[in-house]
Amino acid sequence: MATRRPTRTAAGEALFAVVIETLATFFRLRAAGIKFGAVTPWGGGAWGFLRSLKVDGPRTVAQFARNRSVSRQHIQKLADEMEEAGLIEFLANPTHRRSPLMRLTARGDTQLRRLGALGRDFAESIVGGMNEKELRIAAGVLRSLRDRLEHGVPKQNGGLRARTKSETARRRRRMN
Repeated sequence: MATRRPTRTAAGEALFAVVIETLATFFRLRAAGIKFGAVTPWGGGAWGFLRSLKVDGPRTVAQFARNRSVSRQHIQKLADEMEEAGLIEFLANPTHRRSPLMRLTARGDTQLRRLGALGRDFAESIVGGMNEKELRIAAGVLRSLRDRLEHGVPKQNGGLRARTKSETARRRRRMN
């Protein structure tokens, strides 16, 4: 029996256009981020990594990877690079002996502020002629989309539903 496709809507087509533009913009932003040091040459997001530790506090590599929906190995590579640069440190984890916590160092906090300033300078350099209200709406739309993706999974016939415990467990096993 063939799976029934959802009925196409104008809103769905508009969201698809947002997705296409977001992906295209992401690659351009990543290239610009490499130039000013917010992204490592192999694609790791130094600024985002440091910011997450500042905002969320110490976490394990596995926790960080699950939160970002990327492999543990990818985060471990970035963490090792950050530790070598003195931007983060690994601490004993009282709840898991073999999984240390990562924490931002004073040097990492300084680097985070520096990268944030460079990012803001970059934004100012390209914002000319753009409408602030439209930019705030765009940020809100992307935030709403991210929330939907983080807190649910698509149904076969459209819409969102909550993940089941078994789906969440399978996803976590794949991540580690």
